[in-house]
Amino acid sequence: MEKPIGIFDSGVGGLTVAAAVRALLPQESFIYFGDTRHAPYGDKSAPTIIEYSRRITRFLIEQGCKTIVIACNSASATAYDILRAEFPEVYWLNVIDPAARFVVDQGYEHVGVIATRATARSEVYAKRLKALQPQLEVATKATPLLAPLIEEGFAGTEVSRGAIDTYLSEPAFHRIQALILGCTHYPLLKDEIEAYYRGGVHVVDSAHGVALALQALLQRENLLREARVPETHFFVSENTPAFTQVARRFFGSEIALEERLLPA
Repeated sequence: MEKPIGIFDSGVGGLTVAAAVRALLPQESFIYFGDTRHAPYGDKSAPTIIEYSRRITRFLIEQGCKTIVIACNSASATAYDILRAEFPEVYWLNVIDPAARFVVDQGYEHVGVIATRATARSEVYAKRLKALQPQLEVATKATPLLAPLIEEGFAGTEVSRGAIDTYLSEPAFHRIQALILGCTHYPLLKDEIEAYYRGGVHVVDSAHGVALALQALLQRENLLREARVPETHFFVSENTPAFTQVARRFFGSEIALEERLLPA
């Protein structure tokens, strides 16, 4: 019960998941790893994403994590099943299943998904959604510019708003009732995306759903930590100004980031 939760992403996006976990489970300790040296994962090949994810998993297991949350859609789509089979000593969660379940439970008929190239190429959201609701219509769009814009600090600028307008103006998205943000970076653009739709489309951020799924897992396995002061550690493969800025936005100016290169 006292062991920390491991959370990893290719960069800053997974901090949205970490913040949701902290809000729902404030007593839990966690270790976050952002692979900023290789971000974003969305333009990488599947074997490369899997190998990076393996390295991070080994590191988090060495730190004694009791469960690992893949707070990256590209890694969730590509590496989740492989990691779960190769590292059965920890419990696993991905960011895709909670979002898919939420959308189906809401009864939507037309859903859009924006994601990195790797996630869009895998068609994982359409597959999971249709497995739960075969009649659901799903429009998926690769939006590869968005994650790099966020990593480089362009969220909330004319640059990001222009990219959003270009991507979402396609006819396939004209009928959607909900839009899944299929990359954990994208919640940092959620206000801009909601403004684009003027409240007419439910913009689904999976972070809270992941936190709820994690809470349920820890309760089921009797792994909830008792109420006491938690420990939080942030590791990055390369310290970047954008990561520091976003991390402090969510967790305060006192957080310490440690740079850690993972062995091959």
